[in-house]
Amino acid sequence: MSTIQNAIDVILKQGMLPLYFNSDESKSIAVLKTLYNAGIRAVEYTSRGPEALSNFKKMIEVRNAEMPEMLLGIGTIKNLAQAETYYLAGADFFISPGFVPEVASFLIAKGVLYAPGCMTPTEIIAAENAGVKFIKLFPGNILGPDFMSGIRDIFPDLIFMPTGGVDTTRQSIETWFNAGVSAVGMGSKLISKEVMEFDAYETIEKETKRVLDLIETIRK
Repeated sequence: MSTIQNAIDVILKQGMLPLYFNSDESKSIAVLKTLYNAGIRAVEYTSRGPEALSNFKKMIEVRNAEMPEMLLGIGTIKNLAQAETYYLAGADFFISPGFVPEVASFLIAKGVLYAPGCMTPTEIIAAENAGVKFIKLFPGNILGPDFMSGIRDIFPDLIFMPTGGVDTTRQSIETWFNAGVSAVGMGSKLISKEVMEFDAYETIEKETKRVLDLIETIRK
């Protein structure tokens, strides 16, 4: 099980966090392997359907056997019961669409990274006071980089990552990094339903490598 700081370090090193869900177990595993081949070492699998838990357990098995240095986190955690279930399933980090205080206290006590989604200074303050270090700005397309610029100085000790509304273009990614984020969440803009439907894993790998290179260039 990864520690909080280790999970943060891995996500920040790659500067992005790919996230996806697919109801098909074999597709879920194939995407995970593709991201690993592209150089990714932390992935968020979103708990968005009835198949999510069984898929996740299988992905953990495959990860343990073939990709030991990959951190596999779970997203869309909305209550303590879900957090407990996925903690037992072996999730390395947890991400929520909103801030759930009981999830924060459960995971922080276990030494596991919890990144809640926040969209107001009030929510960010509540999360920070609960011991949260990593904030997901969500939905990023509504908040925008100007919001990040506006709050950056108030929260010097927190790490921010927008999810939603981050394009794979240099302009989009650079604007966010210039505003003060440390990583960007990449969902359907990177791993669309179409590419999964048509098993276009080469496209995912090529695009992921391109975005990783882009982030490295921007941060220089």
